[in-house]
Amino acid sequence: MLARRSDLPLKGDAAGRFLPWLVAMMVFLAAMAVAGAFVINGVVSRWDHDVSGTLTVQVLPIGGEGGEALTDERVRAAVEVMRQVPGVLAVRALDKKQLLALLEPWLGSTDVVRDLPLPRLIDVTVDPGARIDLDAVADRLSHAVPGASLDDHRVWLSRLINLSRTIQWLAILIVGLIAVVTSTTVVYATRTGMAVHREVIEVLHLIGAHDDYIARQFADRAFSLGLAGGLIGLALSVPVLSVVGWAAHRLEGGFLPSLSLPLLGFIGIGLLPAAAALVAMLTARATVHGTLARLP
Repeated sequence: MLARRSDLPLKGDAAGRFLPWLVAMMVFLAAMAVAGAFVINGVVSRWDHDVSGTLTVQVLPIGGEGGEALTDERVRAAVEVMRQVPGVLAVRALDKKQLLALLEPWLGSTDVVRDLPLPRLIDVTVDPGARIDLDAVADRLSHAVPGASLDDHRVWLSRLINLSRTIQWLAILIVGLIAVVTSTTVVYATRTGMAVHREVIEVLHLIGAHDDYIARQFADRAFSLGLAGGLIGLALSVPVLSVVGWAAHRLEGGFLPSLSLPLLGFIGIGLLPAAAALVAMLTARATVHGTLARLP
């Protein structure tokens, strides 16, 4: 396709000189959108995998003398209540050392809170297929153990999933708009090239050249320019994504999972130049056929 013979001097067209750079910018923006969508989807999926089938019980501490012993009694009572709930597979109360480990990613040094009364947490593992009336369980727990509350992760997780889906649809919309802008640019460049070479095209028609033959030459030229621009855009996106990945890696740990781009994301970004070239080729072919059909 890149080496087929052409009867039209399209290589010298000024309209085609800016096309690769516009395509490069479009591919660069599309790569950013695709990478962001894949990363956010991966983060939410890992959060969903980590917290699905789990509940957390929080027991408020009791201050004053003997407060720690009373808090321990309330924790044991809460553990017993949760063990009696149908569908609960395991109940584990976290000790103070484990609580401090959870706070360390947020606070850094935990020396300032080591001697403070901290809320006690109980990790509850439930059967994902079990239908548990969480409102009834929370009501029973609050009546049996004063200061105890039940935290259902699915509330905030569903909001994260909705946010992820919104961002994914936004990324798809951005990629679609980029494709429309690229097509519009190709239409302009193709029509300009046809106006410049109008006399040559008329001569080719007179000697029996079909519309598809002329359209193929414009399409081949658009494909080569689109592919070149796509590769430039891909080359520009690689260092930017690397810097963003390096910065995101510094935020990982503790409260943030891995922010790396999955293999499918790399494949999707790698296919963007070919997709841009294909869009350019099909748009140029359709533009030429439409323009020639209106000629007398």
